[in-house]
Amino acid sequence: MNLLEKEALIKVKAEELENASPEEIIRWAVDTFPNITFACSFGAEDVVLVDMLHKISPSTDVFYLDTDFHFKETYETRDLMSEKYGLEFVRVSPKITPEEQVLAYGEALWNTDPNQCCAIRKVEPLTRILSQYDAWITGIRRDQAPTRANSKKVEYDYKFGLVKFNPIAHWTTEDVWEYIRENDVIYNPLHDRNFPSIGCEQCTRAVMPGEDPRAGRWAGSEKTECGLHK
Repeated sequence: MNLLEKEALIKVKAEELENASPEEIIRWAVDTFPNITFACSFGAEDVVLVDMLHKISPSTDVFYLDTDFHFKETYETRDLMSEKYGLEFVRVSPKITPEEQVLAYGEALWNTDPNQCCAIRKVEPLTRILSQYDAWITGIRRDQAPTRANSKKVEYDYKFGLVKFNPIAHWTTEDVWEYIRENDVIYNPLHDRNFPSIGCEQCTRAVMPGEDPRAGRWAGSEKTECGLHK
């Protein structure tokens, strides 16, 4: 299937699947693009999708970007989910270690140039892993941030050159937590400590009452996205 054919198919399916359930979207995605993967951050949205994907297509690859800077709770959530689902998460690492990063860019690059830090530890590894697939699934939702408000359930990801599925794009935060409660899904305990959005330990803080849910990410800077999603 060439790019023009994919674009035409995606346009039609984006309209057809707009009101479909996440499960229906995932089922169509894995049937149509067998060489597909899911990017898991172990946040609330992504643990929901791991649970759905396990029920629909347990053999589909699930990877995570190990920046080397995650909270210990994030790694513990990974291990608990791996045990529950019998799933071996594909670990994708940066090309350089934290120590090599210090030598090349100085101490605390996440403070001096957070975009560069994300480029090294997230965007480059993601580009590398996605080059092996024809499509990917993400847990982004439209109400998470203005930059995500126009996300389609199915779209072509021109940045990485493959088809992108956002099965729960229309869900609210309450939809996510209702699914977690009803299906007894394991989740990151940091969510119970006022961390609605969880990234690297150095760049994520708890959110105070009344703040935007993503206010804890890159607090004190104008940065709002790590570069994984347009």
